[in-house]
Amino acid sequence: MDYYDDEREKMNPREVPIWRKMNLTIQEASAVSGIGQQTIREQATLPGANFAFKVGNKTMINRKLFDKYIEDVLCGNAERR
Repeated sequence: MDYYDDEREKMNPREVPIWRKMNLTIQEASAVSGIGQQTIREQATLPGANFAFKVGNKTMINRKLFDKYIEDVLCGNAERR
């Protein structure tokens, strides 16, 4: 048994590891991407930012769409018009 097996045993069985989640909170998206929470909130309100959605008062981030948005918009790979 290695370190990772020990950590998996300690996890709550109902808790999904962050690397397996399809949707993230602002805080989780910030931790995974290294982008500040305020920057993510600001980007989520811009036109064309289809990665964010609301569940009640909580803003959720679709991980795949967020990754694509970062590549396309924030890294400068978006089509120029």
